Amino acid sequence: MSESHDRQESESILVVDDDDTFRERVMRSLRARGFEVRGASTPADALVLAREDSPELALVDLRMPEGYGLDLVRELLAIDPATRVVVLTGYGSIATAIEAIRIGAHHYLQKPADADEIVRAFRRGPEPVSGAQQLEVPSLARVEWEHIQRVLTDCDGNVSHAARLLGVHRRSLQRKLGKQPGR
Repeated sequence: MSESHDRQESESILVVDDDDTFRERVMRSLRARGFEVRGASTPADALVLAREDSPELALVDLRMPEGYGLDLVRELLAIDPATRVVVLTGYGSIATAIEAIRIGAHHYLQKPADADEIVRAFRRGPEPVSGAQQLEVPSLARVEWEHIQRVLTDCDGNVSHAARLLGVHRRSLQRKLGKQPGR
């Protein structure tokens, strides 16, 4: 076996994501690659696990109903500054990527990300804060669509309530929801 494969087998990783299906799929894939894997669906559960046995690697979802991923990154690094953290999100933006790197995250990935992408993110050197600005910049249409989706999710799918919060007419919002997101 190669030295890097031996090292990988001994590495522990904590996967924190409120999406049970996604978390379990990633955990299975990482176990198949030789990692010692534990999972948590909430930041509170993740902190309990990290205090029991600090992971060498942590994959943290940015948006969870019971907490914000960047707060969890800070707390994990306070427990063990040597933990390499990759932030994963379905709602990516340059501002949050820069903030994640600034507070100590190793890398930042957008969903969907497979296990190979996740492992590569941990293996790369830490991303300099200025390098986070080299992320693919989404179009304005894509950012608008993601913002609408985020607000709609926060409103539990209630289009009328989301329209009020966004300051647009319900019909206008329905038209926007019927369009495909920009790249």
